[in-house]
Amino acid sequence: MSRPTKFDEKSIAGKELSVEEHTELLVIGAGPAGLSAAIDAAGRGLSVVLVDENPVPFTTMGNEVPLHYGQGMSGVARNRNAMMEALIASEPLIEAAFEAGVDVRLGTACWGLYGRSESTRWLPGMVAGLADEERGWLIGAEHVIVAAGRRDMGLGFPGWDKPGVMGATAAMSLARFGALAPRRVVLLGTSAEALDAAGALMKAGVEIAAIVEQAAAPVGPTEMVASLRVAGCEILTGHVVREALGRETVEGVAVCAVGEIGQPTAEERHIACDGVVLAVGVTPVIDLVAALGADVAFQQARGGYAPVVDADQRTSVRDVFAVGDSAGIWPAKTRDRLVSEREGRRAVAAILSDRGVASDDMSIDAVGPDSPTYDLSAYRIGWVRASVVEARAAFHVCQCEEVTAREILEVRPPRYLDWQAERRNDRSLSSLLGEGPPNPDQVKRLTRAGMGPCQGRRCREQVAALLALQVATPLASIPLAGYRAPVRPLTLAISSQLPEAPEQALHWDVWFGIHPQWRPYWEVPEFYTVATNDAAAPAASE
Repeated sequence: MSRPTKFDEKSIAGKELSVEEHTELLVIGAGPAGLSAAIDAAGRGLSVVLVDENPVPFTTMGNEVPLHYGQGMSGVARNRNAMMEALIASEPLIEAAFEAGVDVRLGTACWGLYGRSESTRWLPGMVAGLADEERGWLIGAEHVIVAAGRRDMGLGFPGWDKPGVMGATAAMSLARFGALAPRRVVLLGTSAEALDAAGALMKAGVEIAAIVEQAAAPVGPTEMVASLRVAGCEILTGHVVREALGRETVEGVAVCAVGEIGQPTAEERHIACDGVVLAVGVTPVIDLVAALGADVAFQQARGGYAPVVDADQRTSVRDVFAVGDSAGIWPAKTRDRLVSEREGRRAVAAILSDRGVASDDMSIDAVGPDSPTYDLSAYRIGWVRASVVEARAAFHVCQCEEVTAREILEVRPPRYLDWQAERRNDRSLSSLLGEGPPNPDQVKRLTRAGMGPCQGRRCREQVAALLALQVATPLASIPLAGYRAPVRPLTLAISSQLPEAPEQALHWDVWFGIHPQWRPYWEVPEFYTVATNDAAAPAASE
């Protein structure tokens, strides 16, 4: 007779994860790619749950999540019902998804995606964490399509923390809901995505006071540039914003011509406006796939760091697919939503093939990225050099943790540690962080840059560009700063609702991987250090 298996009671072994529901396909994101995939899959007989965090709660927008809203929301953003109605009215495929039998859940964020691996074999399969305004829960899925969209690269300058300085994607999103407060804006950048944003804002009734570009000439398609000029947009090439002016909010900007290396070369000019739209770079939202452990690489043709996908949009995690802007951004995709819709259908076709079901959509050819027309790395580094490094005054690159560019490059400890300057002169990155390309995660741990509530959404790319400038290397050489779940802020009231087996809570203190991390207070000596702790002693819980 075999003996019953005995597990370490402090390990995960033998404990079941409480998964509230299950679906064959989970689609994350209700854009063109996600909706097309969900509708197609439901029409093929799959059970489909589609989640989208929009309309984002007003308080969440205030934390600059998931986009850089820059406090540019009007009072409409507080009206949840009006926002929901505007969302549905702006995207006909949402209603089509309902009619197709898709379980559509708007206002529901996916904060984590977990798959089975060497360290998580105890999982029942693919599991996602979901949350709305009232609760949080786990859902199991056989297949996952991530269509999480895009976000904007932050760009700092004196005054960029004023309400009214915001990302282009956030501005367009608010305009879509009729909730954008600024009515006359200065837009930074001339890529295809930036020019598309300018056109969309103009259609929404927003006046473009000027388009500012640090490069010597616009980098976007010439026909888009010409169209905006005909519409009356002034395009200032070889210029940057030197400061956002105003007492409490943006009331104008000071712009100035710059030279080849970003240094100011002329007198400043003031432009009246009530908003500044940052469109110097868009990047795929890869939070979920990166935290999951899927392969991600810097791909210039796809807008920077993007998931590595095959022709079927499959990531390195077999049952997880990336489609739409979260799989890569390029001009043709920005200008024609059919490109994203085709990606969604390709992913569904691959899923059906995995399940042994034939699909006509397998004949749809994959649409690859456009050939880049400019050096993405040099372009973004050029913006950071001209706007951040050559700034006329210090400001916080990381607004959440109040870290300046100099503090990042000198790897200075946070101010609350009351650190005093060292006598030695060598504070180079190589001497502090070692040889090889500097890792933003090292800088994050030492300076806290990127560790705030916005989870690095405003400073991540700026930090990488600063490090690239300091060591004279392309952005592709700078490692990607890590992502960890939850990729969306969760209140304690919601996170506490996630069910947990009683056996898990019993020995929570040893789950950190450090056996003696917790000791009962009655056993702690008067002078206690980790070095004097007995790692061999039994761990106890209070």
